[in-house]
Amino acid sequence: MRAQELILESGRADRHYWRDLWDYRELFRVLAWRDISVRYKQTVIGVAWAVIRPFLTMVIFTIVFGRLAKFPSDGGVPYPLMVFAGMLPWSFFSTALADASSSLIAGDNAKLISKVYFPRLIIPFAAAMVGLVDLLINLTMFFCLAAWYWLAPGWQLIFLPIFLIIALMSALGIGTLITALNVKYRDFRYVIPFILQLGLYISPVGFSLNIIPDKWILLYSINPLVGVIGGFRWCLLAGQSGLYLPSVALSTATSIFFIWLGIRTFRKMERSFADLI
Repeated sequence: MRAQELILESGRADRHYWRDLWDYRELFRVLAWRDISVRYKQTVIGVAWAVIRPFLTMVIFTIVFGRLAKFPSDGGVPYPLMVFAGMLPWSFFSTALADASSSLIAGDNAKLISKVYFPRLIIPFAAAMVGLVDLLINLTMFFCLAAWYWLAPGWQLIFLPIFLIIALMSALGIGTLITALNVKYRDFRYVIPFILQLGLYISPVGFSLNIIPDKWILLYSINPLVGVIGGFRWCLLAGQSGLYLPSVALSTATSIFFIWLGIRTFRKMERSFADLI
C-alpha cells in the first residue's frame, strides 16, 4: 500500500479548501448518517414525530385561516392540501436551519473540531441532511392526502428539486452564519426559536399568496420562503396554484445572498473555532 504524504505548508489549507471539501466527502457521509440515525434511533417515535408535527400544524392553520378567517384557497384546491403543500418546504427549512445552526457546539462535533483538521463547513452541511429525510416522509404523507382528495400530480412535479435547492441554500446560508456566530457568542442559540416562530407566521404557509396585495408582493418576496412555498404548491398541486415568477426570482436572489454571506462569515471565523470551543 502506498503511504500518503503529509505536507505542512503555510496557507495550504486556505488554497485547497474547496478541494478538501470534496476529498473529505466520506466524512460528510459519515456525519450525515450519524445525525440521521440518532434522530431515528427509536424508529417509531422519530417517524411519528416527523409526521405528527406538520399534520397538527396543517389542522390548526386550516381551522384558523380556512374556517375562521375564511381565507381563499388556490384554484379550488382543498384548503388542507394547500396548507400541507406549504408546510413541506417550511418544515424542511426549519429543521435544516435549526440543526445546522447548532451543529458546531453540539457534543461530538465540538470534540472533533478541537482534535483534527478538516473543512468545518462539512459539519453544518451534514447536519442539514436530516431535514431531507423528514421531507421524504412528509412527501409520502402529502401524496396520500392528495389521493384522498383525488388530486393527481402533474408534469410540474419535475421542477420540485429546483425549489428544494433554493430552500436548502437559504437554510444553509442562515445556518452557517448563525452557527459561526454561535461559537463565539453563545447567546445566538436563543435567536433560532424566535426566528423560526416568527418565520412560520410571516411566510405564506397557512394562507394563499394570492391574498397579498400586488403592490407588496415583491417586498414580501424578500423572504426566501415566499417563492419556495409558491413553487412547491405549483409543483405539488398540479399547477392549480399559480406561479409568480418575479417572486421566485427575488426569493432565489435572497437565498443566494444568504449562502454567500453565511459561507463568507463562516470562513472568516473558522480558524478560531478550535480555540473558542
